[in-house]
Amino acid sequence: MTDQYAVIGNPIAHSKSPEIHRMFAEQTGQDISYEAILAPLDGFAATVERLRKEGYKGCNITVPFKFEAFQLATELTERAQVAQAVNTLKFDGDIIQGDNTDGTGLVRDIQFNLGITLNNKRVLLIGAGGAAYGVALPLRDAGAILKIVNRTSDKAQALASGLKSNNTNISGCSFDELADHQFDVVINATSAGLTYSTLPIPPSIFAPGALAYEMMYGRETPFMKFAREHGAAIVSDGLGMLVEQAAESFCWWRGVRPDTAPVLAKLRSA
Repeated sequence: MTDQYAVIGNPIAHSKSPEIHRMFAEQTGQDISYEAILAPLDGFAATVERLRKEGYKGCNITVPFKFEAFQLATELTERAQVAQAVNTLKFDGDIIQGDNTDGTGLVRDIQFNLGITLNNKRVLLIGAGGAAYGVALPLRDAGAILKIVNRTSDKAQALASGLKSNNTNISGCSFDELADHQFDVVINATSAGLTYSTLPIPPSIFAPGALAYEMMYGRETPFMKFAREHGAAIVSDGLGMLVEQAAESFCWWRGVRPDTAPVLAKLRSA
């Protein structure tokens, strides 16, 4: 019997998730179906409940429902708790398990697909909103010397303090405090790319050999253009992160990890 999964969002027609999971299923021999479902802005919980009653095994969650999914889940993984947002649900009877695979997807893309280790690297995470919360814990756990910057420094410091524990390699600051600092990896976790806005980062921010990583995909953003013009050795969008976070969800649901390389290559060629 075919197990059913879905991705829920609004809008959702643009989603590549059904194609990605179809390729994963073919590759691993898993008997699943996966579809994109448009939920009304005021009807997310009702949509999830309908899917559960229809026998779906789980779903991915995208904008704007990740915070609602966090509230809806009855059990949360550690990375979902830190992120305060959920992008993957798994149904087990009356239990709704919530996870956040975004950060793991980002780290795997950087380390495995781009071949850049994060351990002891100076990493600048731009932004202190939901996207930054989703990736901060896995960046910390990968051994990054992590600085979080935000227009409102209090928000950056709040995210940093929530991650510190016994780790002193994490700090938060404002953009004004970035002068004379360089980083090996600079990650844009803001929505500036949606509005083609520029970020107030100094041109000297990129250390020799630096990676500039834009978490958005599908377009050349001002951040990517700025990075190319000011010395970043590698500039990447977030398509690899999309595929890797999907693979993490697939593995959580099915107990088998797909090979992401051919899937990413096919999406890139398209």
